[in-house]
Amino acid sequence: MSDEQTHRAIEAVWRIEAPKLIASLARFVHDVGLAEDLAQDALVSALEQWPESGVPDKPGAWLMAAAKRRAIDGMRRHAMADRKHEEIGRDVDARQSSPEEELVEALDDEIGDDLLRLIFTACHPVLSTEARVALTLRLLGGLTTDEIARAFLVPESTIAQRIVRAKRTLSDAHVPYEVPRGAERDARLASVLEVIYLVFNEGYSATAGDDWTRPALCDDALRLGRVLAELAPQDAEVHGLVALMELQASRLRARIGPSGEPVLLLDQDRARWDHVLITRGLRALVRADAIGGPPGPYALQAAIAACHAQARAPEDTDWARIASLYEALAQRTPSPIVELNRAVAVAMAYGPAAGLELVDALTAEPSLRSYHLLPSVRGDLLAKLGRVDEARVEFERAAAMTRNERERALLLARAARGN
Repeated sequence: MSDEQTHRAIEAVWRIEAPKLIASLARFVHDVGLAEDLAQDALVSALEQWPESGVPDKPGAWLMAAAKRRAIDGMRRHAMADRKHEEIGRDVDARQSSPEEELVEALDDEIGDDLLRLIFTACHPVLSTEARVALTLRLLGGLTTDEIARAFLVPESTIAQRIVRAKRTLSDAHVPYEVPRGAERDARLASVLEVIYLVFNEGYSATAGDDWTRPALCDDALRLGRVLAELAPQDAEVHGLVALMELQASRLRARIGPSGEPVLLLDQDRARWDHVLITRGLRALVRADAIGGPPGPYALQAAIAACHAQARAPEDTDWARIASLYEALAQRTPSPIVELNRAVAVAMAYGPAAGLELVDALTAEPSLRSYHLLPSVRGDLLAKLGRVDEARVEFERAAAMTRNERERALLLARAARGN
């Protein structure tokens, strides 16, 4: 195997093993920041040794052994002599002389719990939303700082600072490395789901830049959601989120035209929708429903996405059901954005005048003052009612608000046409 092939293999191994490695090390050293440093040290060792020795049969076990050796060396250097550290040291020394198979078993024994602990820690509410997203992609997505920066169109130094500050905040706040229980678990789970869906949404509809979508971010979010669904199989909202992401991701290919231009839902070629993802999404929604209880916000949004996925043509869409699902969502989680989406569904089900009445009621909402989709939706409904000049003004307003270049071009084209 050439050096280039070896380095590609190491990169692939790292993507797969890094989250498990960091999760287990964090339980071992009780510090997420130190755990990542140790994992990175193990990666450096692999980059130095594997081109000469070859990729080991069990690369995850090799990396874990290298990282734990570095951990115990650090403990000894800093004279950490309390009883707990002595116990850990004896345990690691014993494992160092064990076969790799034993290390793999040791890693696998608690890997599910370790990953769940790491997910809850990286998404802890003590961190800002931006910090939670960056730390989650770094620790659980296996992305480099540069990759995260490019995905969100911010300087690499900004992402690096967010990650450093996040790890310091977790350490200073003495956040326990554990899966919370009871009411706290429910609150913390909401934070985890929010982070995963924020990552997905940035990939599905990029807020800024030259690209309408960034599918790699959707893939990262889907991978995290699927892992979480396996680790928390009895949480209906986890399956609801996975269902929502699977169903929305099924439309990604159809959302982009030949030149990279946006293609809106009703104009999409449904033959290009990914029916494997649709099937997976519908199954996840069934799992969420089977757990019981009133559907949560993600399950409700997934049910809306399912209505679109099951319609063979735009005219087959059950817009009345979608409007009622949005009404249920608004009752569950009141939001002006949900109300705007409900207005679109009402317009499709009962006519543009009915939808415009709801939209007009939202124009004074402070939180929507800089939200470009409000004038965009209003322009669309005005155009359908034949009020072309008013529609043109709304499309121009929306174009001035958006930071996505592809979306701006679409809105300006609609302004020029007046529809």
